[in-house]
Amino acid sequence: MSAVLQVERRGALHVLTLARPAKMNALSAELVEALIAAVDAAAAQGAAVIVLRGEGRNFSAGFDFGDLDTQSEGDLLLRFVRIETLLQRLAASPCLTVGLAHGRNFGAGVDLFGACKWRVAAPDASFRMPGLKFGLVLGTRRFAALVGAERARAILEQASVFDASQAYRDGFVSHVAAPEGWADIERQAGDAAAALSGASRAQLYAALSAEQPDADLARLVRSAAEPGLKARIAAYLQAR
Repeated sequence: MSAVLQVERRGALHVLTLARPAKMNALSAELVEALIAAVDAAAAQGAAVIVLRGEGRNFSAGFDFGDLDTQSEGDLLLRFVRIETLLQRLAASPCLTVGLAHGRNFGAGVDLFGACKWRVAAPDASFRMPGLKFGLVLGTRRFAALVGAERARAILEQASVFDASQAYRDGFVSHVAAPEGWADIERQAGDAAAALSGASRAQLYAALSAEQPDADLARLVRSAAEPGLKARIAAYLQAR
C-alpha cells in the first residue's frame, strides 16, 4: 500500500483515501501514480464502486507545487499529463465512482472530484479552479459539461470560489451531505451499482459518456507546452 493513498476493499466497494493531510492532500507525482494504479486495479478486480475521499481538513488542494524549484518545464508537463491520464481513467471507469469532498479544494483536486459520477459535498466544501491564471487548461471541458458553458466561463474567467450549495445548484455537485451521512451514501452507491451486472453497467456508462480523451489531452499539452510555464506558475503562487 502506498504511504500517500489508503486503499480499503470492502467486497465490491473500494475506498481510496488521499492520505497527505499535512499537505491538504495535494497531488504529488507519487499520489497521482498510486491513484491511477488503484483505479485500474479496482476495475480489474471486479469492483462495482470506487469511493474517493480525503484525510484531514479537505479532499484535495490540487497540484502539489512544493518542489517547483527542482522541476523542469518538461517535468511539469509530464506531471500534468499524468493527472489528465488519471482523470480520464476515472471518468471512463466501468465502476460507479463516488467523490466525497469536504473543506477547501483547488485546481486538479476539483477536477478529480468532477470526474466522478456521484459528486457528494459536505456543507462546508468549497471549490476553486485557478489553472487558467497560469495558462493551464485541465478539466475545463468536463466542468462545462456539468454546469454549462456560460456558467463555466463565468467561474473560470475569475477563478471564482464557489461553495457546496452553489455547486449543487449548478449541477457540479450531485448531493450535499454531511460526512456523518457518507456511510449511507456509500451503501446507496453499492445498491445502485448492484442493480446491473458489471457488463451492463460498463455498457451504460460507455453509452452515456461525453468524454473526449484525445481532445482534452491535446488542449492540456498545448497549454502546458507554452514556453514560460514554470515562471507563470511562480508568478501565480507569489500573487495568490
